[in-house]
Amino acid sequence: MEEKYLIAQIKDMLPPDSNISDYLFEGANVVIYTRNTQFFREGGNDIRRIVNTIKKRVELRVDPSLLLDAETAEERIRSIVPKEADIGDIWFDEKRSIIIIEAMKPGVVIGKNGETIRKIREDTLWVPKVQRSPAIKSDLVRNIRKTLYAHSDYRRKFLHNIGERIYSGWERNNKYWIRLSCLGGFREVGRSCLFLQTTESKVMLDCGVNVASKLYAYPYLEAPEFNIKDLDAVIISHAHLDHGGFLPYLYKYGYKGPTYCTAPTRDVMTLLHLDYIDVAQKEGSKGIYDSRDVKKWIKHSVCLDYGEVTDVTPDVRLTLHNAGHVLGSSAIHLNIGDGYHNILYTADHKFSRTKLLEPIESQFTRVETLITESTYGARDDIQPTREECEEQLLSIISDTTKTGGKTLIPVLGVGRAQEIMLVVEDAVRMGLIPDIPIYVDGMVWDITAIHTTYPEFMNRSVRKLIFHRDHNPFLAPCFKKVGSQKERVQIMESDDPCLILATSGMLTGGPSVEYLRNLAEDRKNSLVFVSYQAEGSLGSSIQKGSEYVHIERYRGGREQVYIKLGVHTISGFSGHSDRNQIINFVRMIKPKPRRVIVNHGESSKCLELASRIHKLFRVETSAPRDLDVLRIR
Repeated sequence: MEEKYLIAQIKDMLPPDSNISDYLFEGANVVIYTRNTQFFREGGNDIRRIVNTIKKRVELRVDPSLLLDAETAEERIRSIVPKEADIGDIWFDEKRSIIIIEAMKPGVVIGKNGETIRKIREDTLWVPKVQRSPAIKSDLVRNIRKTLYAHSDYRRKFLHNIGERIYSGWERNNKYWIRLSCLGGFREVGRSCLFLQTTESKVMLDCGVNVASKLYAYPYLEAPEFNIKDLDAVIISHAHLDHGGFLPYLYKYGYKGPTYCTAPTRDVMTLLHLDYIDVAQKEGSKGIYDSRDVKKWIKHSVCLDYGEVTDVTPDVRLTLHNAGHVLGSSAIHLNIGDGYHNILYTADHKFSRTKLLEPIESQFTRVETLITESTYGARDDIQPTREECEEQLLSIISDTTKTGGKTLIPVLGVGRAQEIMLVVEDAVRMGLIPDIPIYVDGMVWDITAIHTTYPEFMNRSVRKLIFHRDHNPFLAPCFKKVGSQKERVQIMESDDPCLILATSGMLTGGPSVEYLRNLAEDRKNSLVFVSYQAEGSLGSSIQKGSEYVHIERYRGGREQVYIKLGVHTISGFSGHSDRNQIINFVRMIKPKPRRVIVNHGESSKCLELASRIHKLFRVETSAPRDLDVLRIR
């Protein structure tokens, strides 16, 4: 077995007195535990020599039995690290000999040339990892980290089991094949789910729900080729429910394998899962999973940084790249069969720089098959420039404010809300719009708190503001958090103009619907759509010109509401690429793919975009339907 051969190689290269107590895997990485504290402190050169030989990540740690006790270790750390680091929680992953230090200024904890972190390691024998504390207090982030480190023994065994599967060995021969099953999100928007099979592995890419449809809400997991017992790994591109909302269901029904994603995706997706459960309970329906299932998937999460390469099965290697869609969103690159074939699944992407994020990565070592979205893939899906959109938005806010009205912007809690926050904060600071209260309601505040935890995933401009100018735009005094129904009522009953950012972005639920019910019949108010309005949603109905709609009351019952306020749509704030951006991405991607598969769009848009890409680039294209199965190679 490859696993035994790998460990034997490492053993042969270690000094005789290294006194190793255990060799374990953490996914594709190897961890060596030693009882020799001197070797732990001085064995760096030996470990580097091993890494250079076997071409795998190897980490040396002290056997847990020799660690300084947690209380003493924390005292030592707080005395070593300068006060300006502003240390928050310190977590102990005891069975893995890791200590996690949270700080507002992680660089101070690390120290010049890593001196401070090195001293912590030598004094306490723990392996220190540094994480950023949320600038806005987040109970959710704290509870996620608590869940991970409270199950240290389980995580140690779980990560080792992943490694055993990765290094179990495989044989590529002339019978090797790759197939892709379309289980959701093909010729539709919602419930994205792709099932990748090789002769050796079974990997799922995304596992979403369609929140705008009750008839076609979930992926086709009853497809004959799918068996949850055989599933090796799940990879989630980003946090939106249409890409990850069905994930806890897998764990509810027996999946015990890893889910790979970025850390921001893990945190935001957890919040969306809990909200999804809460909405189901308020509607009086039984949820498809509960908070225990959400906790299960958190325990099985494996977070990667952009550009970090890892094996997920014996023949599938994964790298996540920035997709430019929302915080932590990823284009999923898969190297299959040790270079036999390379797939890039973009999921939702943006091929232009936004206020919040850099554009999707377009340079790769190899790409044979490209799978791209087509949300805005029709011929007339051309978005205005970002400058035009900002000018239009600020004009609407200013004009509405002058008449004493309120401006309601239903926002997707992830991405669009923070994009709009950056636009209006900058406008207030520059005096481009009146300094009115900007109320932030629903999940927006909690998700924004997560954004303040991961500024390294944002674009260069925002990072510069936060890291070098000590100005976090999300903490600007113009933003007011709304925390209760009583506060909402006060806002709606007030005669003062204001701007309201509230979820949900499609008016499918949440406080945005309550605000609309109260503001809709006053002509001096404005409603501004900055998000995609899925077919069947309340937002889509209003956008198409409905004169009246039926809205659920906060305390139950339905009410007919006439739409008299001004209704505006600004499509250029979208986190999706428009038609031209998708085509430019296909044009600019290097190397050129041999095949393009189009998904995540209405049927006509998928077909039209696939046809256009074929005519422009003369590559094989297709727009498969749900339940189609494609042989990739």
